[in-house]
Amino acid sequence: MRATSSHAPTRRPVRYWPGVVAVALTATVTVMPGFAVGALAPAIEAELGISRTTVGLMISGFYAATALGSPLAKRVAVRLPAPLSFAVAAVAASVVLLATSQADRPITMAAALLPGGLSNGLVQPVAGRLIAVRVPEHRRSLAAGVVGAALGAATFLPGLLVSLVLPAHGWRTALLAAGVITLVPVAVAPLARVPPGPTPTRTGRDPATYGVTGVLVLWALAAALSATGNNAVATYFVPLGTHAGLSATVTGNLLSLSALLAIAVRLAAGALTDRAPHRNPAVITGMMLAGGLGLALVAISTPVTFVLGAVLAFTAGWGWTGLLLATALRLVAGRAENAGHTVQTGIYTGASIAPYAFAMLSHTVGLSGAALVAAAAALGAATAMAAGARAAASRTVSGAAAARAGRCSRPAPGPHRRR
Repeated sequence: MRATSSHAPTRRPVRYWPGVVAVALTATVTVMPGFAVGALAPAIEAELGISRTTVGLMISGFYAATALGSPLAKRVAVRLPAPLSFAVAAVAASVVLLATSQADRPITMAAALLPGGLSNGLVQPVAGRLIAVRVPEHRRSLAAGVVGAALGAATFLPGLLVSLVLPAHGWRTALLAAGVITLVPVAVAPLARVPPGPTPTRTGRDPATYGVTGVLVLWALAAALSATGNNAVATYFVPLGTHAGLSATVTGNLLSLSALLAIAVRLAAGALTDRAPHRNPAVITGMMLAGGLGLALVAISTPVTFVLGAVLAFTAGWGWTGLLLATALRLVAGRAENAGHTVQTGIYTGASIAPYAFAMLSHTVGLSGAALVAAAAALGAATAMAAGARAAASRTVSGAAAARAGRCSRPAPGPHRRR
């Protein structure tokens, strides 16, 4: 009896949060180069003599490297220790920001951003694996919300740089400061260890996996469309704010405040939906619709509507990322890297399209017209999410029926200890 009691299963619930926080900090800094360059875009354009479209193309390259490198990152995630993956990604982000701060030509800046996009792709697959292995099922939405809050935090820091560092010291010093900050998660990366254990993979035609691919494709499409609109507004938040009549300093402070609200919404949504995780797809659909409404308000381009729309777009429009990761983890139990890969591919495909497309649209139809197109993308995202939810529900019914049929076809078991 003494030997059995020496095991300490009660320690698991208390020990997974440091690892989740370490993942969230890493995810914050690895995506920051894209948001930092976007927030500092007006100053960069003025000094380097380049257009908004050129800056948008550079940022799109960063996110495209993440999306295109995601399949490779998924394979690396299985082989590398999690702390090493996170440390490499954080150091790479720091080097990218330091190199970007010294760029004197757009081609140099674009070349510096590409490796950062590739290393950013390491985070989500490993994060999905850590949550699946270390976090109990009744806390996974909250844990995924903590990791998803990284996107909010990644816009908070550039907002502070715009309001506190840029006016007195310029954009190069602001990027240097960001490069130093991104090294912080390296110190806590060892907390994100994933215990060695079996990661089940299904090779046969398991009824429980029937129809999964179609659902994941629809959800990845929803993530891409929603991220296209929201990432465009997050990237060009300062130009949109000044276009609506706000000063650059006020807009930078509003960006930081909106990012804090986005973090709070992700955490609250994760904690609440853990009580009924089967409702996650409906909650995500509603958030995407609310984000589309916020983008439409931003398009009106008055100070009041911009503030209201920005808060709504950041809180609801971006608040679904952690929930989608948790929902995908429930759908593909035992294949956590697939869940992280799906969410990452969707988000960063949209993010890679957004900066350049938004810059081109803003030159053609103006900033307000481009924001309206972003709102339409959010509506399409909600539609795809709802379609995926319906497919997941019918898949569950079909899988349960197939499982019942399989049990009926087997001979009755003899006496057994199982109830």
